[in-house]
Amino acid sequence: MDRPPTRTRIYINLSFPELSAKYAKLSCDGVGIMRAEFLALSLATHPDQIIAEGGEEKFIDTFAQGLEKVARDFFPRPVTYRTLDLKSNEYAGLVGGDKFEEREENPMLGLRGCARYLASPASFRLELRAVKRVRESGLTNVRLMVPFVRFPRELAECRNIIHEEGLFADPSFEFWMMAEVPSTIFLADEFLPHVSGVSIGSNDLTQLILGIDRDSRKLAPSFDERDPAVQKALEILAAAARRHSKQLSICGDAPSRHPEMVERLVALGLTAISVSPEAFARTVQLVADAEARLGIPNPSSV
Repeated sequence: MDRPPTRTRIYINLSFPELSAKYAKLSCDGVGIMRAEFLALSLATHPDQIIAEGGEEKFIDTFAQGLEKVARDFFPRPVTYRTLDLKSNEYAGLVGGDKFEEREENPMLGLRGCARYLASPASFRLELRAVKRVRESGLTNVRLMVPFVRFPRELAECRNIIHEEGLFADPSFEFWMMAEVPSTIFLADEFLPHVSGVSIGSNDLTQLILGIDRDSRKLAPSFDERDPAVQKALEILAAAARRHSKQLSICGDAPSRHPEMVERLVALGLTAISVSPEAFARTVQLVADAEARLGIPNPSSV
């Protein structure tokens, strides 16, 4: 589709690599989040079981092939690869998972994201090697993003592992983090120096700010990203991103589910909005209209 030029970049969310060729035809600015979970599920085996069986190369190949397909389809537009964020109950369902996972009463708040990478760095390093392989093939449009960060020290330790794997040797490499936990809002000034950009995971952020299980049918009517408390969090993070001159995107369901939020996100100065492919065309027009109302010059006029 032809699209009006906008200052705010408009990305799409992508879960399945086999759909990338189809969605790459959209005039989007890139992929705001490429979820890694499908690649892990395609192997059907717990990463630690794969490692125990000497299958590291198979793991790297699977992840590199999936990521390469997406990166090549979208090149030179950026592809933001979010590392694995399966929960312990999901890992337990994989072959061999019962040997490596302890039962957690609340997996959503359990061993996931950066905490898992630090507790079990071997599989995280395999993901990093897959990313490095793809980037070294010439597909330098791949960014790396880590999910569910709780503490600045945790982010710094993950960054150290990434450095050890050699990804920062390329000056064009971008390291991003998800903002899904309230601590990333309150301590944004401590998190931001470690990253090139931040993407707001509005689903988890909303449930943690409001204390509502987003899967609870009884509480579903109260789960709302438009709640003033959530909006206040976005204001705080946007101000911090401006102070640190960092890129700020959103890749949760909020702008897809609540299109009326788009103008608010543009007004806050987000550098990008990432939505489902089905919501892309609508979001383009909403962003263009919002920028016009706010007096934001589009790229073709500056």
